[in-house]
Amino acid sequence: MTLKQGAAKLGVDLSVTEISQLLQYLALLHKWNKAFNLSAVREPKEMLSRHLLDSLSLLPLVRELRSDLPAGPFTVLDVGTGPGLPGIPMAICMPDTKFVLLDSNGKKTRFVFQACIELDIKNVEVENTRIENYQSTRQVDIVVSRAFASLLDFTRGCELVSGPGTRLIAMKGQYPADEIAELPAHWQLIRTHELQVPGTDGERHFIELARIT
Repeated sequence: MTLKQGAAKLGVDLSVTEISQLLQYLALLHKWNKAFNLSAVREPKEMLSRHLLDSLSLLPLVRELRSDLPAGPFTVLDVGTGPGLPGIPMAICMPDTKFVLLDSNGKKTRFVFQACIELDIKNVEVENTRIENYQSTRQVDIVVSRAFASLLDFTRGCELVSGPGTRLIAMKGQYPADEIAELPAHWQLIRTHELQVPGTDGERHFIELARIT
């Protein structure tokens, strides 16, 4: 299965340029991973499905949310981005959107910074800090998290960056019923999305949250 075929199954139509950049990013991640242990996934073929396609599976939802908002500046914050997932693949496919990729691990944010330079990705800002310490200079429209802890920790960490209309999207495996039950009263479950990422086993759920106060 090619990257283009896998993305098409997710409803994402990739251009030749996007495919080239995504595969270059994958090659960089594979190269740096050998020395710096950025990801537990080692094989490029497995990286394609578990990293690239998994990240791209979020695109239709983010584009839908983007289309519901007035035209103008739009910012996506990727909390706990690690080596740039899902932020870099999304930024490649949404060049008109500002992405802030945040992680407290300096080794990983250095890789993200270098990857953006080598791939000429101009719509990404890299922040080496914890979410609790991040001070946004702009309205954050969507906060995404692929590898954060519980939903409770996610919402607590995002309190200061969440304004009216901000959406939180947590990428989870199995449906996290217990975590949803533990959400603070001022955070509302908007909807959940279940899908199958091509080339991977197991469940995948997106949990969409919003503040109600």
